Amino acid sequence: MSPTDRIATLFASLGPFGRLQASGTWGSLLAALTAPFLFMPATLPIRLFILILLFLGGALACDIVERNLNQKDPGLCIIDEVLGQWLTYCLFSTLTPFQIFLGFALFRLFDILKPFPVNVSENWLPGGFSVMLDDAVAGCYAAICLAVLIAIGL
Repeated sequence: MSPTDRIATLFASLGPFGRLQASGTWGSLLAALTAPFLFMPATLPIRLFILILLFLGGALACDIVERNLNQKDPGLCIIDEVLGQWLTYCLFSTLTPFQIFLGFALFRLFDILKPFPVNVSENWLPGGFSVMLDDAVAGCYAAICLAVLIAIGL
């Protein structure tokens, strides 16, 4: 494996987290726990820029991992969970611990159940881009639901 392949795998898997059982949940949990410190304090334009970089970098890294493992959307790739989870929190600069948990639960729900168009978005783009896109769509669903729940007082 080349150094580029190793770096891509390390990034796509969030180091050891991609090798754990239920790796997607661990990736989402890591993203939820770090969001209040690494993501939400940034201004909205910076948060959007971070999400764009995550999407592009994650797509390229996941594409390399897919080719090396010869599998579509391998469980090792969990950088997409960070994208989706942080997208869930994108509209907010601060959240209560309960709201962070609620956003985590909503994202996992949409990521696991894959309602339309999450389920078909996996086929809209090639390679690693499809790995990232379905979690981005699930994150958009979760963000909308979280915003509505916060607006009604949760």
